[in-house]
Amino acid sequence: MKTTTSPVIAALNAARGAFDAPIVFAECFTFTLSTGTVLAWTNVDLPVTYNGVTFSASGPLVQGLKYKSSVGLEVDKQQITIAARPTDLISGAPALQAIRDGAFDGASVQRDRVFLTAIGGSAIGGVTLFHGRVSTVDQVGRTQAQITVASDLVILDYDMPRNLYSATCVHTLYDSGCGVIRGTYSASGTVGSGSSASLINTSAAALGHAQGSLVFTSGVNANVKATVKSVINGTSLTLMYPLPAPPGVGDAFNVAFGCDHTRGTCQAKFANLANFRGFPFIPPPQIAY
Repeated sequence: MKTTTSPVIAALNAARGAFDAPIVFAECFTFTLSTGTVLAWTNVDLPVTYNGVTFSASGPLVQGLKYKSSVGLEVDKQQITIAARPTDLISGAPALQAIRDGAFDGASVQRDRVFLTAIGGSAIGGVTLFHGRVSTVDQVGRTQAQITVASDLVILDYDMPRNLYSATCVHTLYDSGCGVIRGTYSASGTVGSGSSASLINTSAAALGHAQGSLVFTSGVNANVKATVKSVINGTSLTLMYPLPAPPGVGDAFNVAFGCDHTRGTCQAKFANLANFRGFPFIPPPQIAY
């Protein structure tokens, strides 16, 4: 059973008793990115303010997220479509490009039906019809993206127990368990001449950047993230996958050290052995008998 406010219940009851009392509502979608950025969009022609959040009427259009009710525990998976224009931006980058480059990875999704006093009027209250998280980005085209979302029950599919025993460290580099400060092992740089979509010539290159991450802060690839595959002669960064467009000379970026999660790298590169969460002396399965 869905809960809502008394004013909404009163408005619905009034509409049931009078055929000329229309029910005005708006579908409001909230996307909370892993970075903490909140994107709030609505499908009506005027912005809607609800629970202190203003849902933009000029942003991308979202279709999908139907309400579903069933008996028992069932992970509700649905596909939504986000249609966006080149002028619709997410963190400064075109929305579809940002989605393709992983902006929605780990994002939570919520759909609210907000009841209004009139078109363009104030909100009476609302009902949450769906809450979950982005599962996969299935397809990104020139005008729209198709994304699969799953209800919060998908958490029950996570592997347990939480703690794993492996030779390599289970921490994610720079997370709270790792404890290494990203800013300490990152540097700013600019693209040099002779660079391409797969090769960045820069004086900021260092051997430690192998397997690290690079984020552009200006230019045609602004806000695009890339993984550094290797470092050539301490002067060039080879990328794991090509960039969406070749960078221009002088485009700025930030690049951070990478980690292969081994004990030796943790000690030699980061001097962080106290937080190493691997078990390198566990016998491999082939001889553990």
